[in-house]
Parts: sequence; structure tokens; C-alpha cells
Amino acid sequence: MSNLVLYEVNDRVGYITLNRPEKRNALSFEFVNEIKSVFKQAEADNNCKVIVIKSNGEAFCAGADLGYLQQLQNNTYEENLADSKNLSELFRVIYLSGKVVISLVNGPALAGGSGLATVCDFCFATPNSTFGYTEVKIGFVPAIVMVFLVRKFGEQKAKQLLLTGEVIDANNAFEIGLINYLVDENFIDEEVKNFAQKLCKQTSGQSLKMVKEMLAEVQNMTLDEGLNYAAEMNANARKTEDCKRGITAFLNKEKLTW
Repeated sequence: MSNLVLYEVNDRVGYITLNRPEKRNALSFEFVNEIKSVFKQAEADNNCKVIVIKSNGEAFCAGADLGYLQQLQNNTYEENLADSKNLSELFRVIYLSGKVVISLVNGPALAGGSGLATVCDFCFATPNSTFGYTEVKIGFVPAIVMVFLVRKFGEQKAKQLLLTGEVIDANNAFEIGLINYLVDENFIDEEVKNFAQKLCKQTSGQSLKMVKEMLAEVQNMTLDEGLNYAAEMNANARKTEDCKRGITAFLNKEKLTW
């Protein structure tokens, strides 16, 4: 493993740091592979309850780098398909993670980098950050992120972002709900830490996992299918140790720290 992606755990928060600042943390097949590998490490780490994805350098992630784009022109269809599936798997493991995933964005998050930032459960950004799905401006398509952006926004807002390729500032991104929190650069690390710690201490890890699983599944169901699925998950939740512990603490008026 190289040092392109760093990982450390502090107080049950796992920090994944993109560490390719000289390339503005631009994505390549190898870089995506390493992010995916480190993410799976964090996912399996019992000492980690919440995952934060952040970056070193002036950009969160500037999309694909120029050398990588040049290489893609000479790829066969099979090679391009394998590359696309590699990125889609990264987004999928983040979206379906049983742990809450937070992106901390300080600087540009463009194309695939914008997808990486916004596929997370929560996105914190500084005022100097920018976001944009710029693929249509170079004859490409924001194919993979589209799957997640339509779920997040619906078709109308997704069209506005994906068809124009417009780069928007953090204020605009916050106003339309693309990001969750807009925080001064001097305080964002502490804000993310406090938010993650609140999740660690005040919420059940089992409940978080089940809620995320349900949010991913229920959108594909009819009303009756969704209600039946919800009833089953509700019944399953009642059997978990976390639920038993939580109800006992509530009934006994005990302060509970997870």
C-alpha cells in the first residue's frame, strides 16, 4: 500500500485522507483502487463507527487527471468498462456502507470528485469550495454519479446540474441542498469532529446501519412492498441488543452513551 490514501482512527472516527495534492487528488484507476481498499479497511474496522473522507492540498478532488484522460482515449471498450466499474464500485461501497460517511470538502470538488463528495451521507464544505459535474463540457457523461444524484435530488435538479456542467460555489451548493453544512475553513475540522462524535455517542450503530440499508432499498419498492419491508425491518430491529438496551435505558430514565 502506498501513501496516496492515509487512514487513522481517533475516538471511533476513521479519517480517510486523499493524499495526492500535487495532482489535486485527481482520480486514476490506481488511485480509485486504493481509496476503495482503504474504505473497505475502515468499513471492517471495529474501532471505527463513523468514516470521514477528507483531502490534503488545495483541492478535495479535481476529477480525472489529464494523463489519465489521455490514456482513456486508447483503451478498448473492455478496458474502459473495467475502469468505469471500478469507480462505480467505489461509489457503491460508500453509499451502501453500514457506517455513516462524511465528506469534508475544502476546495474544488469537480466531476468524479464532486460525485465522491456528494455520494457520502453528509457533506461539510468551506466557503471557498466549488462543485460541478463538468463531464458534458468535454464530451463525456456523468454516468455513475447520475444514479446517486437522481436519488438525492430527483430528475429536475439533477438535470440542472448534469446537463449544464455548471460549476457552483459552496453557498449555492448549500442553498440547493447539495451539501449539508457550510463552515468556515478555520473551524471545519472541529465541526466535523464534533458532528461525528455526536453520532458516535448518541446513536446506535446497529440502528444507523439498518436505516441506511432501508433508505437504499425502499426507493425501488411500490407502496405496499415498502410498507411490508418496513414492518419486517421494524420487527427485526426490536430483536437487536441495541434496541433492548435503548428501551431499558429509556424506561429507567438512564443516560445512554453508545
